[in-house]
Amino acid sequence: MKKRVAVIGAGPSGLAQLRAFQSAKAKGAEIPEIVCFEKQGDWGGLWNYTWRTGLDEYGEPVHCSMYRYLWTNGPKEGLEFADYSFEEHFGKQIASYPPRAVMVDYIEGRVKKAGVRPWIRFRHPVRFVKYNEAKGNFTVTAHDLVKDSMYEEEFDHVICASGHFSTPNVPEYPGFDRFNGRVLHAHDFRDAREFKGKDLLLLGSSYSAEDIGSQCWKYGAKSITVAYRNAPMGFDWPDNWKEVPALARVDEDTAYFTDGTSKKVDAIILCTGYKHHFPFLPDNLRLKTANRLATADLYKGVVYVHNPKMFYLGMQDQWFTFNMFDAQAWWVRDAILGRIALPTDKATMLKDVEARVAGEDAGQDAHDAIHYQGDYVKELIAETDYPSFDVDGACEAFFEWKDHKKDDIMAFRNHAYRSVITGTMAPVHHTPWKDALEDSMESYLRN
Repeated sequence: MKKRVAVIGAGPSGLAQLRAFQSAKAKGAEIPEIVCFEKQGDWGGLWNYTWRTGLDEYGEPVHCSMYRYLWTNGPKEGLEFADYSFEEHFGKQIASYPPRAVMVDYIEGRVKKAGVRPWIRFRHPVRFVKYNEAKGNFTVTAHDLVKDSMYEEEFDHVICASGHFSTPNVPEYPGFDRFNGRVLHAHDFRDAREFKGKDLLLLGSSYSAEDIGSQCWKYGAKSITVAYRNAPMGFDWPDNWKEVPALARVDEDTAYFTDGTSKKVDAIILCTGYKHHFPFLPDNLRLKTANRLATADLYKGVVYVHNPKMFYLGMQDQWFTFNMFDAQAWWVRDAILGRIALPTDKATMLKDVEARVAGEDAGQDAHDAIHYQGDYVKELIAETDYPSFDVDGACEAFFEWKDHKKDDIMAFRNHAYRSVITGTMAPVHHTPWKDALEDSMESYLRN
């Protein structure tokens, strides 16, 4: 009988997997039956914006962590699909830091061209996955939300591509229950205009704090205070932006920090990261890992060592994104098609995991981390027919991006980079980022 493969999630990772199988089919290969389960009403994963927070109209946890006015915080030249350039999609080269609407259109363009939408069951969250030892396959329990009907189907392989930036890590601090303002996680942040004229406290010192703080500054927040636990971000911030040591407690209107200082604030935004969360998986199939470049228990970063018929995509912390997901998806596809032989013993796979962890740990800084993940992408591409591209050139774009942020954190998006796919230089955007208050695709793409 024909193999059946379940893909969980139709975000960038899941769509990469569908495109990988479609690519093989287009070249004459016989592929398994592919069923993609997506809990939202459309594809795109986190890029599928909704105004909702908390629960959706079916009572499901909202997946989206996107917000209005979000622009990519890294150059598009580092994530471009090797088989579908921005120029192919838009008919011209575009500026290097697109807003969300532009990115969604680009992501959608490739899978529309591939014709994989019929493989996706929308509004079908997976409720449980069980491995059947006797049969050597999986039973997937899914929920048709529209019909409010549960059902089971069997699959030879399961590929989990559900992402890991949708379940917030929400810490508790003394006084949160007394604070008179709003306390929210970055996952529930939707519109910087809500905080115009407000004194904001952000907890965290990574990309969410950097970007949400920048958005709020851009749209008129009175002041931004960022409390860090380990080290400040250390950029040359605007005059109304300050970094302080960790939060100790709050009262009705004031935050108190571990260095003895305090600040009256109107709202607190928790930029405290996300959890790898798979409530639909039992312990024997569920990945448990920190958010790092070398994930736990994944051979080649994708094969679950405790059951090699189970795969995970996009579970690493990320410098590379879309093209890394592609490299992983093509590799997983070829493992399922029998083109790549997996080790027959768990010990060999665990040695691979250990070596990857040691390789990441040996790095000294972000420069090493970018090269580390770039080398990983090259390793996977070399073993499949995914189109080769200038991965080192993408790394160089990331290095330039890091330098531009050091030069001017509020102006780094005004720079342009060369495509590693087409070799053409991106134009400088027509409006400096801090003045570009409209984020529609029409506004961004106008000459």
